[in-house]
Amino acid sequence: MIRAFIVRPFGKRNGIDFDAIEVQLIQPALGRLEIQGGTTGTILESGNIREDMFQQLLIADLVIADVSIHNANVFYELGIRHALRPRHTFLIRARQAKPSTERGPEDQVPFDLRTDRYLEYDPTDPAAALSFLIDALNQTVVSERQDSPVFRLLPNLQAQDRARFVSVPLKFREDVDLASKAGQVGKLGLLGLEARDFGWASEGLRLVGREQFNLKAHTAARVTWESVCQLDSSDIEANLTLATVYQRLCDLNASDQALQRVLRNQQATYSNRSEALSLLARNIKGRWHQVWDEFDGERLRRQAFQSPYLLQAFDKYRQGFEEDLSSFYAGLNALSLLTISLELAKSLPDLWEIRYASASDAQREWNALEQQRQALAGAVGTTLNAARRRLQQNGGEDRWLSIGAADYTFLTSDRLAAIRYAYDSALAGAATFHVDSARTQLQLFWRLNLLMDKVKAAFEAFPAKPQAATANVAPANRVVLFTGHMIDQPGRTPPRFPSSCEERARAAVRDALRQEVQRTQGTIQTIASAANGGDILFHEVCDELGVPHRVLLPIPVDLFRNESVAPAGPGWEARFDRLMKQFPSPAFLSNFEDLPSWLAVKPKYNAWQRANLWMIQEALATGAAYFTLIALWDGTLGDGAGGTEHMIRVSKQNGAAVIILRTDQLFAGTIANPAAASAH
Repeated sequence: MIRAFIVRPFGKRNGIDFDAIEVQLIQPALGRLEIQGGTTGTILESGNIREDMFQQLLIADLVIADVSIHNANVFYELGIRHALRPRHTFLIRARQAKPSTERGPEDQVPFDLRTDRYLEYDPTDPAAALSFLIDALNQTVVSERQDSPVFRLLPNLQAQDRARFVSVPLKFREDVDLASKAGQVGKLGLLGLEARDFGWASEGLRLVGREQFNLKAHTAARVTWESVCQLDSSDIEANLTLATVYQRLCDLNASDQALQRVLRNQQATYSNRSEALSLLARNIKGRWHQVWDEFDGERLRRQAFQSPYLLQAFDKYRQGFEEDLSSFYAGLNALSLLTISLELAKSLPDLWEIRYASASDAQREWNALEQQRQALAGAVGTTLNAARRRLQQNGGEDRWLSIGAADYTFLTSDRLAAIRYAYDSALAGAATFHVDSARTQLQLFWRLNLLMDKVKAAFEAFPAKPQAATANVAPANRVVLFTGHMIDQPGRTPPRFPSSCEERARAAVRDALRQEVQRTQGTIQTIASAANGGDILFHEVCDELGVPHRVLLPIPVDLFRNESVAPAGPGWEARFDRLMKQFPSPAFLSNFEDLPSWLAVKPKYNAWQRANLWMIQEALATGAAYFTLIALWDGTLGDGAGGTEHMIRVSKQNGAAVIILRTDQLFAGTIANPAAASAH
């Protein structure tokens, strides 16, 4: 959610009602663009209004300043904004009724702002400018153009990092930490969704995105980090992380674009640029793999050597290393690819020589690359030695540095015993992902049939590769989420789901789920809560059809049993208890029905809405290619915040195919529901 801050005079001044201008023009424009914000008067927390004002001028995604009259406070605040943020400030001004020849100094735009663009509105009919303001604000939000005259005239001025001035609630931080440690990707997605509605959105999303990335939840991480970029398209951490996320999701073009945004950012450090260039090199290396990976033997080697991507990837890694000579990762990769190029040239001289006018030219170029390899090897060796000395001084450990040192020994030494010892030392007690990473580097030489004596010596230090764990299965191809009514309380008027209609509902749910199983190939996973009525019926149908299912509860088991099962009687309680024996530790959202303290201030939001959003995030977190919601619903609108109607609406917003089993039609002849009929 983009947040705005409005800088304007208050009350009536010079015949202009500025409060009315906000109500009739500014707020409607923000609402149409789904932007939240106002003046300092909308901040309800206790504190110093000047401190709030300074913070908003720094952290707001958009500032709208009304410069209609000579108001010292407006000009003061506008000046602060221009000095703190280079872009996303928009000026508006009331159209003057007086002819230009009759205007005094108090009616004119100040000299220092006369070169700036602003939108004029009619103070007697501000709504007439609404469409123009909407278009202008939309262009301002997406623009990367600097609109601050301070930053335009002082090109070396650096903008403040607003992350240093944004305070994320401690309880939110703790919720993110707990969800991450429990591996609750869906809960992290929910927290990211909720963080967007607050002034600290960018930093809250950043916390969530880091944990999603660490958990390798790349689809969820993409959504979160793209939300950060919506607030600031030049955010360096967001773009670097997205580059890796896109690469893992096989979208190299999007990855390249994110990295180019980093390289265009004047605030990027040498380390940032080195990382961006190295990631660009990794993308080029990925394209190189695609050229030859499907071949075998000599065809594979020739395809790999002929591809221009090989030297392009080397050159980009080299640039990354030269940008930051402490980046041994970039240097090692450059050295590895250059070594591969030289070894392939040596073993495939015909392919090397045809690139040049003569054999002597080819030999001269090979010699130049070999000299470059020796110089690069020396530089990378110095970098690794310096890193090791710093580590020894600090008494720390760095597994990646140890593996890097072993890779360097492999690339530069002909002593097979030394190579094996280097990997023995680096991999002793290493985690599986460290071992796999080191193995991947060597497998490149193995597949290309290069330096095979050295490769075999290195592999002697590796533990036997374990068989793939049976738990490491592909994600479900389709996820089905269920929502539906509970059994009616005695005497409910009009009836919605009387107990006498249970078998009709079961048959409809069974048919709908069977069709979903048959719709697409691959596995299916289903999710539902466990309230009496529709939820428990759904789980029982899943068992009948042999479909895997999960139970999610908004609150702990016993509290939920009392709240959402027991009112239907002991028969439903017994069925619930049987279900809980299947799922002795079901996931639940919160210990209480109350919202957490950091979230309680969100207007028109309750725990049941939150539970619906959580279940949708859990469905999305499965990574399934297809998402379906089955809803057992009577079609009545306004069934309460967090009810079935809310679940249907939000599921559609998240791309779900929605199947509605209309109870007023299923139970026709058994119940009469005039409310549903009148709603449609």
